[in-house]
Amino acid sequence: MSPEEFRSHAHQLVDWMADYLGSVGEYPVKPNVKPGDIRKQLPAQPPVTAESFDAIFKDFKDIIVPGMTHWQHPQFFAYFPSGSSEASILGEMLATTLGAQCMIWLTSPAAEELEHRMMEWLRDATGLPSHFTGVIQDSSSSSTLVALLTAREWKSKYAINQSGFNGDERFRVYTSTQAHSSVDKDVRIAGLGIDNLVKVGTEKDFAMSPEELEAAIIRDKAQGFTPLCVVSTIGTTSSTAIDPISAIGDICARHECWHHIDASYAGSALLCPELRWMSKGVEKCDSFVFNPHKWMFTHFDCSAYFVKDKQALINTFSIMPEYLKTPEDKLVNNYRDWGIPLGRRFRALKLWFVIRSFGLEGMQQRLRDHIAYGQWVKQQVLSTPGFELMAPVPLNLVCFRIHPKGMEDEAALDEINAKLIQDLNASGKILLTQTKLDNKFVIRFVAGQTHATMETVKKGWELVREFAERSGGG
Repeated sequence: MSPEEFRSHAHQLVDWMADYLGSVGEYPVKPNVKPGDIRKQLPAQPPVTAESFDAIFKDFKDIIVPGMTHWQHPQFFAYFPSGSSEASILGEMLATTLGAQCMIWLTSPAAEELEHRMMEWLRDATGLPSHFTGVIQDSSSSSTLVALLTAREWKSKYAINQSGFNGDERFRVYTSTQAHSSVDKDVRIAGLGIDNLVKVGTEKDFAMSPEELEAAIIRDKAQGFTPLCVVSTIGTTSSTAIDPISAIGDICARHECWHHIDASYAGSALLCPELRWMSKGVEKCDSFVFNPHKWMFTHFDCSAYFVKDKQALINTFSIMPEYLKTPEDKLVNNYRDWGIPLGRRFRALKLWFVIRSFGLEGMQQRLRDHIAYGQWVKQQVLSTPGFELMAPVPLNLVCFRIHPKGMEDEAALDEINAKLIQDLNASGKILLTQTKLDNKFVIRFVAGQTHATMETVKKGWELVREFAERSGGG
């Protein structure tokens, strides 16, 4: 493809992208397809000769788009949002055009120095301690794995990296019963063994119980185990419960245990000073992560990972073959030594575009609006007969269920709520997800999309009420 052909096709794509952003609400939120429907439209073998761009783009519009779940749809209230903004798209386009490999300073000096500054901006804007140093990872799952590996090496004085496990370590990792499943996965990958992951009970608000945590640690130490790491959560996936991180930090200090905080979604809310009650005591932790690619209007992937001891992180991951040595190594951050992959994308560019395009005030106002929407939905649940609020609403995620008068059989309540969410999602008009709280089927409604408005939220709630009335629950 020549530069002029590229220019012509790029204009085609940008026109389609702009149209899509303006009309995404006209699509079904979730496609009406069955497993295999898309694959059947794709040839079993790759083409032998080149195909025209027009043909490729036509198939994209005819095959791929109709099979997509539209995460930026105004009636997408499922999961947590997948960050998006026009500024982020444009930044990503430029990063992709540059095609840079940003593993060390020498391979892209501007990429390293921009990432360094962006992590300082995020640290200061969210009120994190000045002694934290940050790096962009691809996800919270990877960040928690990085934390566990660093804790493992710190605790073993870097012996496991050198010689492997000797069988005497008997490490324990602690997290709450409400923590994200990535903690389980990361414990396995880190070689710690899923049997050594201790799930700590929660209080009525679904936040980790410090008393149960310390009791578990004391019990394990008496049995010869070594407490390695506690993974606490600011904003759990099921209900956005806020673990008491200050008390947990004190417990970790008493027992010489690494404390990692997963604030994947809710961490963006720390941009608002009035919400920093959630992070009280954060200065005691060893590592902290939140995802601008969830609630800070930045496209996946962009995970902000902070550490107290930068050297412990580097000592865990640094490998220095001759072909990667440069004269500047002692003067710069070579981020290939700050995580798992050697290769790194230029993620900081889109983050820079987003922060400058919104400004701190613009991001804060958007977050405050989203929280107001969540609180409005909470009030609708509380004031509407036949609906039941199932968890506190500290931010903008509302957990509820329909509870018809006189129906007290939990199995029947689970069934009627499962049917409600199935019917809602099958309609293509809205998308919600479910969870289990106290072993009860619960519907999640989260209004955190970049372009969410009170109007779109009210429309979503009316759809829930309409379908609930049809089911006999509302």
